[in-house]
Amino acid sequence: MGKDTAMDLIKLGHTVYCAARRIDEMDELKQAGGHILKLDVSNQEEVRSCVDRIMLEQGRIDVLWNNAGYGLYGSVEETSLEDARYQFDVNVFGLAFLTQLVTPHMRAAQSGTIINTSSIGGKIYAPMGAWYHASKHAIEGFSDCLRLELEPKGIHVVVLEPGAIKTEFPEVMSKQVLGNSGQGPYQDLAKRVANLSLKESGKDGAGSPTSVISKTVQAIIASPKPKTRYAVGKFSTTTIMMRRFLSDRMFDKIIDFMVR
Repeated sequence: MGKDTAMDLIKLGHTVYCAARRIDEMDELKQAGGHILKLDVSNQEEVRSCVDRIMLEQGRIDVLWNNAGYGLYGSVEETSLEDARYQFDVNVFGLAFLTQLVTPHMRAAQSGTIINTSSIGGKIYAPMGAWYHASKHAIEGFSDCLRLELEPKGIHVVVLEPGAIKTEFPEVMSKQVLGNSGQGPYQDLAKRVANLSLKESGKDGAGSPTSVISKTVQAIIASPKPKTRYAVGKFSTTTIMMRRFLSDRMFDKIIDFMVR
């Protein structure tokens, strides 16, 4: 999602800094005119260095898109707390620290937009994804509080909630859930969850193309007053609506039926 969106923004003439751990996969963005930064969001020194470089070279940051993240999958019983802490270090605390560093510059300019990538997983839940869903629920609450704090300063805070998108996420997730829980007491459930993810969201599945994310980010950036939330991609709006209006027990039954 990030790479395709960055490429589209570069083509539109935006100055784009592309940060990732695997910069060897970003040559295409560099050739297109993007500024490439090596960044592990769980490393505070790297985060600080990136923000300092951007301010030194550009003197401003108009948009921060917090899009780094991954999904930790496996049963609660079999997932180590060390892995769970790293899930939050990347998905929540990395996002929070980068936001803390960028906010003063936006506040000084009295303008800016912060986009936090959550997921429909920040509104719903599913077996084998307790720590991933917990991190995305945390982003939802964090963003709501942040919005109230920064709106008077002229800064927009937006939550992006992708549904099923054709990325490598399902392949990575399926391997992880089977690695953590594919041999133990939850192996039958783990296999069903892995198969469902590949079927619905994999690169060959029924998910939406990454272009829906790119178009949404472009719309957010262009809007003088963006919405607080954008649920995009297959299953996003319908799933969130079901969660809103169905009881917990009824929603449990739907999720249980899907993974059978």
